[in-house]
Amino acid sequence: MAADGTGTETDRAIEAVFRIERARLIGGLARSVRNIDLAEELAQDALVAALAEWPRSGVPANPGAWLMTVAKRRAIDAIRRDRMRERKHEEIARTPDESADDVAEAIEAAMDDDLGDELLGLIFTACHPMLSSSARVALTLRVVGGLTTDEIARAFLSSEPTIAQRIVRAKKAIVKAGLRFEVPRGAERAARLPAVLEVIYLIFNEGYAATAGDDLVRPRLAQEAQRLGRILAALMPADSPDSAEVLGLLALMEIQASRLEARTGPDGALIPITEQDRARWDHLLIRRGFDALARAEALGADGPYVLQAALAACHARAPSAAETDWPRIATLYDRLRIMMPSPVVDLNRAVAHSMAFGPDAGLRLLDGIDDLAALRDYAPLPAARGDFLFRAGRLAEARIEFEAAARLTRNSREAAFLTARAQACGE
Repeated sequence: MAADGTGTETDRAIEAVFRIERARLIGGLARSVRNIDLAEELAQDALVAALAEWPRSGVPANPGAWLMTVAKRRAIDAIRRDRMRERKHEEIARTPDESADDVAEAIEAAMDDDLGDELLGLIFTACHPMLSSSARVALTLRVVGGLTTDEIARAFLSSEPTIAQRIVRAKKAIVKAGLRFEVPRGAERAARLPAVLEVIYLIFNEGYAATAGDDLVRPRLAQEAQRLGRILAALMPADSPDSAEVLGLLALMEIQASRLEARTGPDGALIPITEQDRARWDHLLIRRGFDALARAEALGADGPYVLQAALAACHARAPSAAETDWPRIATLYDRLRIMMPSPVVDLNRAVAHSMAFGPDAGLRLLDGIDDLAALRDYAPLPAARGDFLFRAGRLAEARIEFEAAARLTRNSREAAFLTARAQACGE
């Protein structure tokens, strides 16, 4: 490591590049070797090579291509070993007397063949119907989103060992089935679509509101989810009923992403939507979201993502927080609760009703949530209750709830925000 800190800066640059390129790298490798574990191993080998080479030579102009080239060479070495021959892609299977050049050429062809976007191919494979819904989402969030098992467990309101087991079993099932890492067509695509949409939205949410760490938002993760949503929307037939939910999800992400820059202050602190400077909202993204929502609604569908996009549009249309149409938002949550029942939807519905009809209305709905046990370690629950109590003038009770929420969250910025709210309640 250089004494002037250059080495450290280079290492940080390498890690940043790898975070950006990781999912695309694994997607391209998985298409060739048909094995997610092997693809992850090859990608990690490429990172190790970069950590050794780039501090001396500098970060290349096209770091993603450099990493892929190194990973391909590692793949060639692995395929030449007998223990890997049974796992290789049929397009690169060759007789033992073929040269390394023949193998390399086959790998290049398999990786460069345009079977659709590598990341979407990886997602659709991870969302195969033979896997359980929870396993599909967990696997894709781990491999594509790069989330830790702890982060995924928090998104699922589940335990880390449970999520880890799901991921391991899903990887083994995919290897055993010999699935192709590509975007399916027709009825098969429709069957996998709901899980794919769920995966993309969970990836977006981790970018929009990071579950842990020092950063409140992870813009690149949100942007990647938006990119996947746009690609998926372009793949869908314009008049297909399934297209409505794809467009609804895209609209939802575009509108929510428009607020990313306004969600944090100069010091990185959280700014709630009611206090955000709406001039900082990205109005191009809002227009894109409105367009996608209009196209979804024109198809006559009224699915969960279309409803959630309509909710986001209510905020985007309001010139100020005071002019937000909370009664309409509450009505939309009433409909969403019927269509997509869950404790989290119930919690958000309570927030909407508290804003539309007063804090006591929100408290009554919280008391009526059937499955509060599922939200026991979910920081937004005591945070919401604290807000309702604060607005009802019950400051001592509100302080207790805000302090509980601050202890539960794993995000330092969110914890600071909740601590400040607790302090605002007085002693």
